[in-house]
Amino acid sequence: MPGSSRTVLVTGASGGIGKAVSKRLAADKFDVVVHYAGNPAKAEEVVADIQQAGANAIAIKADVAIAAEVASLFKLSLQHFGRIDAVVHAAGIMPLFPISSGDVESFDKVISTNLRGTFLVLSQAAQQLPSGGRIVAFSSSVIAKSFPNYGAYIASKAGVEGLVRVLANELRGRNVTVNAVAPGPTGTELFLKGKDEPLVKQLANLAPLERLGTPEDIAGVVSFLVGPDGGWVNAQVVRANGGFA
Repeated sequence: MPGSSRTVLVTGASGGIGKAVSKRLAADKFDVVVHYAGNPAKAEEVVADIQQAGANAIAIKADVAIAAEVASLFKLSLQHFGRIDAVVHAAGIMPLFPISSGDVESFDKVISTNLRGTFLVLSQAAQQLPSGGRIVAFSSSVIAKSFPNYGAYIASKAGVEGLVRVLANELRGRNVTVNAVAPGPTGTELFLKGKDEPLVKQLANLAPLERLGTPEDIAGVVSFLVGPDGGWVNAQVVRANGGFA
C-alpha cells in the first residue's frame, strides 16, 4: 500500500499506552514503527491492527538500554520508511521497592531502562529527525506525590524531564520540538500489576475527575504534540492526569 508522508517511531508500542499511541497516530495518517523489547506476538498484533485500519506498520525489537540496539532500531526504521518525522518514547518499567531495601540491582535496572534508555533514544532522535520533527518522551505525574516505594521510578522520570528541557535547547534553530507527557494513574497492565482493587480505587479517586486515565486519554495528548496544532509547544512537560497533581 502507498506510504504516508510521515513516519513515527513509538518505543514500548506492544502494549498499554504505547499501543494506544501507535493506533492513534496511525489513524492520524502516520506510518508506524512498533518497537518492542520482548514479546513479538503482541507487537505483531499491533502491526496487524494498524494494517487492517489501512495504515503501514512494522515491528522492530530492541533493548532501549543498549546503545547499539537503539542505533539499529533507528537505522532499520529509516531503511524501511525512508524517514522518521516523530519519535514517541513510551518504553519503561516500574518495579516498586523501598529505598531502605538497598536493592541496587533493581535500582540500576530502572535507571538503565527508564533514564539511560531515554538518553539513547533522544540522542538518536536528535541526530535523525528533519526540520519539523517532534520528539515526545514520557515522565510521570507521580513525581509530585513522592509515594513510598517509588523512589527509583521517580528518580528516573525526574531525569527524563531534565533531558527533555536540555535537548529542546540543544536543538535551537532545528525546528524540532521536544516535550514530555506525564500521565497520572492510567489503567494499564504496568500500573495495575500488584495492586488490589481498594488501592486502585483509592488512586483513581485522587484526581478530581475520580477515575483512572485510559491509554486513549494519553494517546490524544501525544497526537496533539506531534500533530499540526502542537508545533508551538516545546520544552514542556504536559501533566495529563485529570488533576491528580
